[in-house]
Amino acid sequence: MYSTSISREGKVEMLKNSVQLWLKKSLEDPIVKILAKNSHLTKTQLETLLIDILAENIAGKPLKYDEKARLRLTKAKISRGAFNRTLRQAQENVIKAIYTVLLLGYLGIFESTALDQYIEIANKLQEYIEAHKELPNKTEQLEEQVKFLKMLREELESSLKMLSNPSEGLA
Repeated sequence: MYSTSISREGKVEMLKNSVQLWLKKSLEDPIVKILAKNSHLTKTQLETLLIDILAENIAGKPLKYDEKARLRLTKAKISRGAFNRTLRQAQENVIKAIYTVLLLGYLGIFESTALDQYIEIANKLQEYIEAHKELPNKTEQLEEQVKFLKMLREELESSLKMLSNPSEGLA
């Protein structure tokens, strides 16, 4: 007699496939690529941070670090220690970036017009995220929303590329 339940190994493989599909899709997003390229995170650190933060949401349960290490996109086996080192480096880089923003705010840099372009792009990114969440059900509205999202994405990509050039950015 055959069991209709999925084995533990089957569930682990399904989780791995869904997390890796989500990771690949996220890391291939043109806006993510531009933002990641200009961040203080390596691709491996970003991937590890995403797994640490979001894999449990996808799994619907807490995961151990050796389980998280197996979710990485690489074919090579990653040890729990290597995963944790990469995660710690990513977390340190994120904390340093946040402290940089806090320092600039404390010194009054945000009050100058030098960062206006970055604040504007941050607002457009938020608008883009919100527009993705609010996709309408009706076909004609959906077509209009898709056109708007495409235009906004192209504008974001262009602006982000321009601002990543030091001569264009904090001038």
